[in-house]
Amino acid sequence: MGLISLLFGWPVAPLRGVIRLGELIQEEVEREMRDPTVVRHRLEEIEAARAAGLISEEEEALQMREVLQGMIGGPDPVGRVGGPARRDEGR
Repeated sequence: MGLISLLFGWPVAPLRGVIRLGELIQEEVEREMRDPTVVRHRLEEIEAARAAGLISEEEEALQMREVLQGMIGGPDPVGRVGGPARRDEGR
C-alpha cells in the first residue's frame, strides 16, 4: 500500500506545496492586519486622506470601520481591501 500511495501522491506534491504557501501567506496577512502599529498607521493614512479632501466624511468612516473590523477579525462589510479611496478612482 505504501508504494501505491507514493506513486499516486508524488504527482500532487507540488500542488500541496502551493496550497501550503497560500496558507502561510494568509496567516501572515491576518497577523499583519491585527498588528497595532500597522492598524494605527492605516488609520492615520485615512485621516490624512480626509484632511486633504481626497475622501468624504462617509468614506472616512467606512474605511476606518473596515480597518477596525479587520483588526478584531470581523467580516469586511464591503468586501474591499486597500488604501484610501480617491474620488477620481476608476476614471
